[in-house]
Amino acid sequence: MMNLEFQDRLREHLNLGKTAAMVNGRFFQRLKLSRLPQREIEVLREPSSTRPAVWIIEQGGLRAVVKDFRGNRFLYRNIVGRFLIWREKSAYRRLRGLKGIPVLYREIGGLALVVEEIQGRGLENLEKETQLSEDFFKELRDLVIEVHKRGLAHCDLKRAPNVLLGNDGRPYIVDWSSAISEREFRFFPLKIIYRRFLLDDFNAITKLQLRYCPEKISLEEKERYQQRSRSENLIRGIRDKARGLLKKIS
Repeated sequence: MMNLEFQDRLREHLNLGKTAAMVNGRFFQRLKLSRLPQREIEVLREPSSTRPAVWIIEQGGLRAVVKDFRGNRFLYRNIVGRFLIWREKSAYRRLRGLKGIPVLYREIGGLALVVEEIQGRGLENLEKETQLSEDFFKELRDLVIEVHKRGLAHCDLKRAPNVLLGNDGRPYIVDWSSAISEREFRFFPLKIIYRRFLLDDFNAITKLQLRYCPEKISLEEKERYQQRSRSENLIRGIRDKARGLLKKIS
């Protein structure tokens, strides 16, 4: 049994982490859409027809990442943009407190999200500079398992920029706009599709691992990744049609 002194230290450490996130979030509570450009210090991605701008802002010496749909066309930002912001906000709230997920600081005007900046780098093209260990991918799988336990599937882990290598060496998952919840897919046959999305999250990790340490992937994982079922082809077809429709709206 843990002694009382150790328990007190552990409790204090956990409370400090929660308090830090809450304090950092308060620095951004008074931000308005009109004031965002004044806080901008770096643009990570310019807006496109179907994607929002992503930039870094700073206030009170603290940095945060902003996803901002204001630069998109009127119909897209007010229909699709608001819907995606609402969904991503809901996902972050469901994952609150989970290590490896950025803290949601706030949503602004239904068109922008302000989230914690993770100190680290995306995995895209990172294999040209460094190799990731088997432990990194084990931690990533464990993180995805915890996400699934909270009733969410990310659905877009195949995009390397959505997985970060933190400066602490740990994996982080960002961009939850494509996430779906188990509650939304609880009835047949949607439940079968949801299970497929859960599997796709793990297949995405296998795809990433094939680039960094393929020798550590089990034969079972390779076979599961290489298998393409009819349900997956159907899901991909629906996804591609949806993307085409969104481009027309924009």
